[in-house]
Amino acid sequence: MKKEVALVSGFSVLVILVMVTATSWASFETNVFEGFRDLFRFRWGVATLGDTYFGFLTVYLWIAYKESTWTSRLVWLVLVLCFGTIATSSYLLFQISKLKSGDGVEHLLLRKQG
Repeated sequence: MKKEVALVSGFSVLVILVMVTATSWASFETNVFEGFRDLFRFRWGVATLGDTYFGFLTVYLWIAYKESTWTSRLVWLVLVLCFGTIATSSYLLFQISKLKSGDGVEHLLLRKQG
């Protein structure tokens, strides 16, 4: 399990770094609202954005399942919808940080009992 946790943690950190770099780089060219306006001019832009947000919502269903309060579910929904894979990778790192030595993958994926 330690190798898997290290791989997932490393990948999550890589995703966060790449996405923060990419969004910062894109922001130097134009702000996000102008970017969305341009994106909606093309069918492929709309299709890609739809695919992306359906993916975010799919992952969010797991987050909502894992979280025990409506407040934390709502906070994570806003974070996922606003920050996408940055928020998703951060949530994964947060869940990994709560694992105890010897915990199996089920502790990462499944809701805490009790």
